[in-house]
Amino acid sequence: MRKRVVALFSMLLVFAMIAAGCGSSKGTDSKTNADSGNKNTEETAKGSITAVGSSALQPLVDEAANQYMSKNAGTTINVQGGGSGTGLSQISEGAVDIGNSDIFAEEKDGIDGSKLVDHKVAVVGMGPVVNKDAGVEDISKKQLIDIFTGKIKNWKEVGGKDQKIVVINRAEGSGTRAVFEKTALDGATPVQSQEQDSSGTVQKIVSETPGAISYLAFSYFNDSIKALKVDGVEPTEANVETNDWKIWAYEHMYTNGEPTGLTKDFLDFILSPEIQSSVITDLGYIPVTGMKVERDAEGKVTNK
Repeated sequence: MRKRVVALFSMLLVFAMIAAGCGSSKGTDSKTNADSGNKNTEETAKGSITAVGSSALQPLVDEAANQYMSKNAGTTINVQGGGSGTGLSQISEGAVDIGNSDIFAEEKDGIDGSKLVDHKVAVVGMGPVVNKDAGVEDISKKQLIDIFTGKIKNWKEVGGKDQKIVVINRAEGSGTRAVFEKTALDGATPVQSQEQDSSGTVQKIVSETPGAISYLAFSYFNDSIKALKVDGVEPTEANVETNDWKIWAYEHMYTNGEPTGLTKDFLDFILSPEIQSSVITDLGYIPVTGMKVERDAEGKVTNK
């Protein structure tokens, strides 16, 4: 009898050990699955994308990229200029992940906007800037057009110094140039002059060249140059929001189809309150949500 009890106890002990082993194995599988899930999350966060185009938008995308990469180890976001035309062409060709532009895709010849997805991330105000020694602060829109078309050649003709006007233009393909010609010059063709690709270079040349005039996004305004009023209206964010200052544009980040992965995550980050409520205004841009008006690709402005 005693032997039967011992045998029965031994069998129960074996079953208990097997059951414990199964429980342990199940726990290990759960941990493995959890580790696998963490690994997949980390892999999703890693990667590299490239955004190319508008130099007016570049400071914002640069700053957002730096902040995003500091929060997401293993990610690389390459930001390059080259102008809106370059951004739209390269995103249309699928050569980059994001094409940055100051203009609607529909405004650019040779671009099929129906294949691109528009992400409006901010509004940029633009305006004429001159060398600080030109001696002018306010000009009329007609005078502005006459200066850029070569009809007015000396600053004394508009109340400034007896000094030759030196027009600095943006290169063909520049979104800033397209916006300026459309909204400030009423479509007039500027006189042949020196052309520059980079907003930063334009800023430097205007500050160092006597009599120089060009145009820049508000984000490039600083104490080294003089931003002009036009028809008495100051180039301020508040005046852009109401369209009293009419030289402005949306900042577009285009994708070829709906964005996914790192591209989508980065665009969501730029549109997040973290960037929209502080970085955008700190850099001289205007949140889209602050606009009292809307403008379409044809230039039609309506109240919100």
